[in-house]
Amino acid sequence: MPSTPAQPEGATGALVLADGSVFWGHGIGATGSTIGEVYFNTSMTGYQEILTDPSYAGQIITFTFPHIGNVGTNDEDVETITPAARGLILRREITSPSNWRAAKPLDDWLKSHNMVGLAGLDTRQLTRRIRDNGAPTGVIYHAADKKFDLDALTKQATAWPGLNGMDLAAEVSCRQPYDWTQAQWSLNAGYVEQTTPKHHVVAIDYGAKHNILRCLAAAGCEVSVVPADCSAEDILARNPDGIFLSNGPGDPAATGEYAVPIIQSLLAAGKPIFGICLGHQLLSRALGAETEKMHLGHRGANHPVKDIETGKVEITSQNHGFVVKRDSLPTGVSETHHSLFDGSVEGIRLDDKPVFSVQYHPEASPGPQDSHYLFDRFVKMIEKNS
Repeated sequence: MPSTPAQPEGATGALVLADGSVFWGHGIGATGSTIGEVYFNTSMTGYQEILTDPSYAGQIITFTFPHIGNVGTNDEDVETITPAARGLILRREITSPSNWRAAKPLDDWLKSHNMVGLAGLDTRQLTRRIRDNGAPTGVIYHAADKKFDLDALTKQATAWPGLNGMDLAAEVSCRQPYDWTQAQWSLNAGYVEQTTPKHHVVAIDYGAKHNILRCLAAAGCEVSVVPADCSAEDILARNPDGIFLSNGPGDPAATGEYAVPIIQSLLAAGKPIFGICLGHQLLSRALGAETEKMHLGHRGANHPVKDIETGKVEITSQNHGFVVKRDSLPTGVSETHHSLFDGSVEGIRLDDKPVFSVQYHPEASPGPQDSHYLFDRFVKMIEKNS
């Protein structure tokens, strides 16, 4: 077990890893403890989008960019009503907000959502550790009284099983079907409503980000959102023109226990299908491919992805810890995109059906927006198969 650095005077927070490592800092947000797998995110903007992305369920986010909190928070830049991230780690204290859209400072927002965080760490050291050794399990403890039971926190971190084998989609999916009409935000009008849709899309919610639904609505779709375990019969009874498989957290093998048979039935129906992130992984498993946990995962808004068919390189936003195994892709499934960071699979399509998916997030808000064309591709696919 590594030696434990002495508690600095004034330290009100600590990150304790399963191997006993301790990183001292200042507690931010709510007091108390939180546990999860510790990852890093390299995005320079969009911290509120990241903290509310359901795909971050079970994860503690280390921000490599030091100025977090600089634009405050508001009620518009959220991807779900209840944040799913377990906590956050910052290099510096939360930056005071300086933006005309700011409605609440980040620390107040964290407290309102009972989210625990830690500031004042050497995030470069922690990021290098994650890069070299993989994502550790850790506990953030924020103690206003500065009292820490490090042995108990280490045992708590050690006992947590990790994301492998976890079906977290069931935790973040909606409980009842609902309709979505809100389209994308604009400077002058804010969010507008889609009132003249041309196509009907059923979106299966494994942890769908709101901006994905907004992009579908903005592309001319009436969007019906259904829970992750909604049967294929119920989905097809809604008579959709297309079916969307959303992003989400956790192990696709675990979620696939119930999701894969549903997707296989939908594939047999011949409807156009588009998947993102977890939806991409579940689609791949439904086609017979395998997935595996990555050493690091991809988390950031600066990941280059190459479109194999056109040669175009897109800068993408990503958040995933599992990946489709290339050598398991069956005959009739073509790889369409791959990562220029590590060469991993970033997109597939069926050769004989209107079905495709990508590992990254084309809906990213505030960006990058290089991949927004994929929503138009889905709509054109629907029109061609109407």
